[in-house]
Amino acid sequence: MADYAELLEQVNATAGTNLVPDSSMGVAGGDINQAVQVFDRNSRGYFLKLNDRHFADMFAAEFAGLEELSRSAIRVPEPIAFGSGDPFAWLLLEWLDLEPPTLLAAETFGTMLADMHRIEADTFGWTRDNTIGRTPQKNKQTSDWIAFLRDRRLGYQLQLAADNGAGGSVLDAGAELLDNLDNWFSTYSPNPSLLHGDLWGGNWGMLGDGTPVIFDPAVYYGDRETDIAMTRLFGGFDSGFYQAYAAVWPLDEGFEARQDLYNLYHVLNHYNLFGGHYLAQADRMLQSLVAQP
Repeated sequence: MADYAELLEQVNATAGTNLVPDSSMGVAGGDINQAVQVFDRNSRGYFLKLNDRHFADMFAAEFAGLEELSRSAIRVPEPIAFGSGDPFAWLLLEWLDLEPPTLLAAETFGTMLADMHRIEADTFGWTRDNTIGRTPQKNKQTSDWIAFLRDRRLGYQLQLAADNGAGGSVLDAGAELLDNLDNWFSTYSPNPSLLHGDLWGGNWGMLGDGTPVIFDPAVYYGDRETDIAMTRLFGGFDSGFYQAYAAVWPLDEGFEARQDLYNLYHVLNHYNLFGGHYLAQADRMLQSLVAQP
C-alpha cells in the first residue's frame, strides 16, 4: 500500500500512538472494509480498519456504537480513534485475540445479552445514524416503534430494493405488509432496548478465558427481539445461549411469528448489498408474512 506509512503517521498523530509501518499483517473476514493488525513500538497490537475516505462517517458511527455498547458488561474492542485523509478513512481499535466460542461462553453470552437489553432509552432509534454493513441505517428517534419499524427499517430497505431492481411481487407484498404492520403489535408493545443491531454469529467471539466479545455493531435502541431474531438468521447460536437468555428474561408470546418480520430487514439489506438469491428469500418471507397474522 503506497500511502500506508503516511496513513500511520496520521493515525499516530490523531491517536497518540507510535504504530510501526512494517509491523502490519492483513486480517481476513470482512466484506466491507480492509483490516490489518498493526503493532506499536512496545509490541502492543491494534486492529485498524480502512476504507475509502467517503466512509469516514461510517467509522465515526462505529466508534460511537462501541462506546454505547460499553455501557453493558459485555466486552467490546476499545475504540481508540478514527479519522480520514487522502485516500483513506480509518478506525483504530484495541486488538483482541479471539477464539471460537465454547458452549459455556454461549451460555454466558446469553445471560449477558439479556442484561444488556435491560439498558433502555426513552425513544426508539439513536442519537445519530449509522450503517448496517455499508447501507445507511436511519435512526431518527421516535416513541412509536411501529412507525420506526415501518419508516426507518422495512420501508427504507424496500425503497432501496426498488431502486436496485426488485420486481412487483416483492414491492406489492412489501406495501401490503407496511399497510398492516399495526396488526403485529395489537397485544405486544416493546420497550427501547440497547441493541447490537447486527448480531449474527460472525460478530461475536470469546477471549481465551471464555469472556464473550461483541464487535461490528449497528447500534440503536429498539425491540430486543430484533437481536434475538438475527441470531437465528444464519444457522442460529448454540441452544444454551437461548436457554440462558430466557432464564434471565423470557421472550414474549408471539416472538416466533415476529421473528421473520424482523429478519426481513436483514435479508432485504443483503439483497441491496450483494444481490443474488437474497431477493428470492425476501420474496418468500414477504409472501408468508402478508398471509398472517
